[in-house]
Amino acid sequence: MTEDGAAVRVGDTGLRPVHLLFSELARPFGDDPTLDFVVKARGQWVSVETLVRTWDGDGLDTFLSSLAEDFRGWEGARAWRSLERDLTISAEHHSGGYVHLTWGIHDRPPSEEWHFETTTVHAAGEEMQNLAAELHTFLTSTVE
Repeated sequence: MTEDGAAVRVGDTGLRPVHLLFSELARPFGDDPTLDFVVKARGQWVSVETLVRTWDGDGLDTFLSSLAEDFRGWEGARAWRSLERDLTISAEHHSGGYVHLTWGIHDRPPSEEWHFETTTVHAAGEEMQNLAAELHTFLTSTVE
């Protein structure tokens, strides 16, 4: 949580690694299912952020839960994207029971002038389930 409301932090918060912060959840059109939030990538050498537009979260929490349920692994990459492709995720299962999530933060259409990616590593199973639960709580929290 932040002083501004619900938030989720993903990744290491040390000096060099990049971490992501999901915050500022809003329903810009009242009862419409459009759900926006801000995602920020912060690290020693980077500071980027963008507004992510989703349709009720676009199943982000469900995508992460499915990765946790398949903790024994899968072949290739699995992908998720937000409604307007301002946030993307590519997930790969690696030996040793770790999931590598490559988060893509993209400039909003129509300009799409920049793109940033960072990878976070999570233990398969419980750690992934905790991440999915945190994002579910965030996406379903009361929007003022």
